[in-house]
Amino acid sequence: MYFVKFRHRHVIFPGEHPAAPEFTLTDLQGGKVSLNSYRGKVVLLDFWATWCEPCREEIPRFIALQNEYGAQGLQIIGISMDDDEQPVRDFSAQFKMNYPVAMGNAEIGELYGGILGVPIAFMIGRDGRIYAKHVGATNFATFEDEVLALLQKPAGDSKLMGP
Repeated sequence: MYFVKFRHRHVIFPGEHPAAPEFTLTDLQGGKVSLNSYRGKVVLLDFWATWCEPCREEIPRFIALQNEYGAQGLQIIGISMDDDEQPVRDFSAQFKMNYPVAMGNAEIGELYGGILGVPIAFMIGRDGRIYAKHVGATNFATFEDEVLALLQKPAGDSKLMGP
């Protein structure tokens, strides 16, 4: 087990890190969102919905994370599991979401182990591997600590060094 110490806590990335399944979806602006196009970046992949209260609380924090760490290599991708695109468009505009947002479907949900509830977020390293999965509301400091740890990790490094 490998860990990095931040703020008197440890971010743990246990065991093997499976490759994140590749996908290509259409974002709200009609462009393509492909996970492979973000190789070399740290990706926070967020499955969410407009009707989900914890999601609505997390998204402003994700916007702040993208603002703070985007230039260092963070890319957040939002995958809405809403049934209708219009509420997602309205929500995205209202919150001024600063990262790609695409409509999800059962196929991408299955690729990621079944998305039966939201929010579910995956932390994907520069190497395209999944280092953490968060089901349900997650403390913002946890996301920030993981982002910082993964930004410090070289793309070719399959392990995090201990303190």
